[in-house]
Parts: sequence; structure tokens; C-alpha cells
Amino acid sequence: MIKFLLKGLFRDRSRSLFPILTVFMGVALTVFLYSYLNGFVSDMIKSNAHYSTGHVRIMTQAYSKESNQKPNDLALIGINSLLENIEKEYPDMIWTPRIMFGGLIDIPDEQGETRIQGPVTGMALDLFSQSSAERKLLNIDDALVRGRFPNKAGEILIAEEFANKLKIEPGDTATLLGTTMYGSMATTNFLIAGTVRFGIAAMDRGAIITDISDVQTVLDMQDAAGEILGFFPDDHFHEDKAYQILASFNEQYKNPDDQFSPIMGALPEESGMKEYMDLMNVAVYLIVGIFILAMGIVLWNAGLMGSLRRYGEMGVRLAVGEEKGHIYRTLILESIMIGVTGSFIGTAFGLIPAYLMQIYGLDLSFLFEKSSMMISGVLRAQVTPTTYLIGFIPGTLATVLGTAIAGIGIYKRQTAQLFKELEI
Repeated sequence: MIKFLLKGLFRDRSRSLFPILTVFMGVALTVFLYSYLNGFVSDMIKSNAHYSTGHVRIMTQAYSKESNQKPNDLALIGINSLLENIEKEYPDMIWTPRIMFGGLIDIPDEQGETRIQGPVTGMALDLFSQSSAERKLLNIDDALVRGRFPNKAGEILIAEEFANKLKIEPGDTATLLGTTMYGSMATTNFLIAGTVRFGIAAMDRGAIITDISDVQTVLDMQDAAGEILGFFPDDHFHEDKAYQILASFNEQYKNPDDQFSPIMGALPEESGMKEYMDLMNVAVYLIVGIFILAMGIVLWNAGLMGSLRRYGEMGVRLAVGEEKGHIYRTLILESIMIGVTGSFIGTAFGLIPAYLMQIYGLDLSFLFEKSSMMISGVLRAQVTPTTYLIGFIPGTLATVLGTAIAGIGIYKRQTAQLFKELEI
């Protein structure tokens, strides 16, 4: 029967060409949009994880309540022993301490007097340890525009856009004005080793990177850090595992009566993206549902037109004794064949632009010039194993749905009327 139906579909293109084209276009759009949404959300998650929250983040309870303000006066103390403990307890994670700080950067002239100043956001990282993953996480080597990577204490990297605004070059000296952990004034000179372009507007407007040991000395934060970030080795956020680690850590370390005791948070809540991530998951189902409905209506109409054109064929099949249910099932089987064929072709064509956008990206940085969102200006799609299958859902369901509704007319045919039609 399947061989017979396939021959019919190949020989009578009017039965298969238009439905396959309809499925092909709908599936191709579904696959591409799904890949684009995956890439958009993945970029946001990675940017927030790398530059802000990690996959999980350890802070004091007091710090966590005001984490958007980066209050270093509420920082973790005794991080060396804490790091030793969590590296033993959770060896499958990459742990790295960071200090986020703000201040004013002062650029002197030839006489040592202030030439220009600007507000700065600082990120203190473990830059010099051989085991540190920070250079890879922040992609600093590829982001370097001018100069070199810092190789000793007292050297910093500065955002290229910010450097151009201040008219400074690698090799120049900059003075950082800020406040210590205890609220007193702090000043220190840094040598600008190089400039970097993060590709994230919020960072490119005024950020510097320095080694954490320098900032610990300047801000009186010896053996202290604002936060300790944890990353999964494959650089993907695994929600279930993250929350298991979070529950285990908080049960052991959190003390409700001590506001300076450590507490762990996970990326969705720490980045404020939980609702957004949930919305994106709903959007995927919504897109698939819309295409199922739209293609179902189109294919229903196509099925009705096909039924009218094949009116005589159905009549003959009923007249020679074929059961209505059998005819209806063969129509459904035909629709499945059409749906699978159209879905296969549509998936293949939808993957082409998705792969191109994943490799080369789409530069929309001009849209994010004034944005404070932690998102790259180059948008990329992301092809996952689900991408190869997602198109078959609307492609197959829509054809079956359209044919199932259109084929109901078979059950309304009367035998007496069939003989009159055959006599004519």
C-alpha cells in the first residue's frame, strides 16, 4: 500500500507539489527562527555569566541584597580557605574570585597635572595564575586591539572605545581614584598595557581589567573578594545541576543570623533573566504552534480542493467496495509522507542560514550602543540537536491536521449517489 501511495504522489504532482512547498516554507522558517532564538538567549546567558554572575555566584548575604551596587564593604573575607573547601567539594566546577569596583580614572599631562578624567567600571580578575580560566572566559586574547596583555603587577587593560575618548595610548599612566573596603580614599597609578574591545556596549563605554591582587592591595581587601563565580567546564548553563550545587552549598554555609555568611545564587535569578528565559521557552512553543495552525489551515484548504478534484476517484473506490475508513486512513498516510518529505527539505534549507549566522553572526552593534544589557552586538544563531527535529513537529502535524479535517467529507458520501455519478 505504501509503495502504491508513493507512486501516486510522484506521478500526480498536483496531489503533492503544493502541500510539500507549503510544508517546506513553514518548516524552514520554524527551524531558522528556533535557531535564532536559541542563539539570542545563549548569547545573553554567556555574556551575563562571563562578565557578571557566573553560572553560580557566592557572596555574603548582605552583598547579595545590594549586588547591583557592588558593595565591597560587604565583601567575602577569608576567600582562600573558602576556595580550597569548595574546590574539594565541587571539583567539577571552575571557581574564580572577582572584585567589581567603580571609581574615577585620571589621565595626567606632560607636567603631571590632570588632563582629563572619566568614570570607570573596574573588574579585578585572576590574570596571572596558570590555572586561571579568566582569559578564556572573557576571550581577552582575541579582544585585544592595541598593546599587550598585562604580565606584571600594576598594569591594566582599558576598553578601546573608552581609551579613544580619553585620548590615551598603551604605555600611558593612569591614576585610579576610588574608595577602600572600609570607606577611606584610595589612589594608585597603573600602566596601561593594552586596549580591548569587549563587543558589549556596557563594557566598551568605560571598563578596565586588572589583576585581583592589585585591587586587593589598593582597596584594603587582602584575602577578600566581592564574589566568587562558578562555571561549568563546558561553558553551558546546566540548570538542574546548578540548583543542586546551590542547595547543597547553602545548606552547609548559609547562616540566617549572620549577614556576612556566604550564600550562593544561580544565574537566572542573579542576572534577572529568569522571567526572560521562561518567556523564550514559551516563545519557542508559540512559534511552533502558530506555524502548525497557519499551515494546517492552508493544507486544509488544499485538501478540500484535492478532494473535489479527486471526487470521482473516491467514488470509484467506494463503489468497488473499499471501506470509507480505509480510504480515510490512506489519505492520512499520504499526508504523513508529504509532511515528512516537506519537513526534511525545509529543515535542510532552514539549517543553511542558521549555520551561516552561527559562524559569521549578524553585526547589530549599532542597536546596542546606548544599551546597558550584557549582550554581544554580534547576534548569532545556535544549532542544537533539537533544531534538526523541531521542524518535523509543525510539518507533520499540520499536514495530518489539514487532511484529517478535509477527509471527513468521505464519510458523507452516499452509495446511491455514487451510482448516479458513475452513470453520468
